[in-house]
Amino acid sequence: MSWSRPNGFGPRQDTTDGPHHFRHLSGDRRRGRRDDLGGSPPVTLQPGEASCRSPPFLFWTLRLTSCSEETLRLVSLSDREPILNVPTVIVALALAMGVIHGYRMAVLDPETDVQFLLTFAFIPTRYEASLATSWGFPGGTFADAWTFITYAFLHGSWVHLGVNVLWLLVFGSPVARRLGAFRSTLLFAVTAAAGALAHLIAFGSEFVPMVGASAAVSGFTAAALRFVFQPGGPLGGRLSSDPAAYLVPALGLGELVRNRAVMGIIALWVIMNVVFGAASLPMPGVEGAVAWQAHLGGFLAGLLLFPLFDPMKSQPAT
Repeated sequence: MSWSRPNGFGPRQDTTDGPHHFRHLSGDRRRGRRDDLGGSPPVTLQPGEASCRSPPFLFWTLRLTSCSEETLRLVSLSDREPILNVPTVIVALALAMGVIHGYRMAVLDPETDVQFLLTFAFIPTRYEASLATSWGFPGGTFADAWTFITYAFLHGSWVHLGVNVLWLLVFGSPVARRLGAFRSTLLFAVTAAAGALAHLIAFGSEFVPMVGASAAVSGFTAAALRFVFQPGGPLGGRLSSDPAAYLVPALGLGELVRNRAVMGIIALWVIMNVVFGAASLPMPGVEGAVAWQAHLGGFLAGLLLFPLFDPMKSQPAT
């Protein structure tokens, strides 16, 4: 989830005010980590050995090559598959978020962390020249551009980070398997920027800092909905780990609006964001207001712009 600090802040009079204004953005600096959990790929058996089963392992799955009452031969260590088989680009994005948050929590003092946030968080006030001058935002024109993306790598707490990483693993993995590393990275950047733009439109020049990867994760969620429920897709009738399942034709917009399963998920997703965001209900790891406008911006960008990144041919919009 992305979240934003409620407004009500005035221009900074001196640098000593910073830690107070960013108290929540700096987060609870000593919260415990949330470990990611997951399952294992199915055990692969030789023909005729369907009755032989192996229990799941937490970190590795052993492939069975023969099974009898007398012997059980296991393949070499090189044939073991890591848990979830998460695409490298998703692991890299998650690690980048974790390293940055760990650096802020372990290395930066509160005052330096405030300057770090002023430089890399997305803050609408930055784009109002008169107010930006009074605040003295670091980074100048370059920061005006990079904060549209860099805010997505910052989080308010370990719980906030853990929720976003878990969501990214679930919905980012199928998209990354389909798009590849380069296109997935571009999609992450574009949907993060779309979320920032939506936040800017919603709050104008108000001082409402935003951090979190939720806009980009929302974009991956929407992108996944374009193909995962297709016949032969990863969730198209039954769970499938076949690489070909990620290459099925994506839904065109016409097919999308007529697909009850997909539209039901979209409706539920929108309702949840409006309820938790607009109604200001608490969410795990969020101490400020939920930036639900940014979530919607990222989601719409992922849903509508997915064909621009998709190497496969989509179904025509009919």
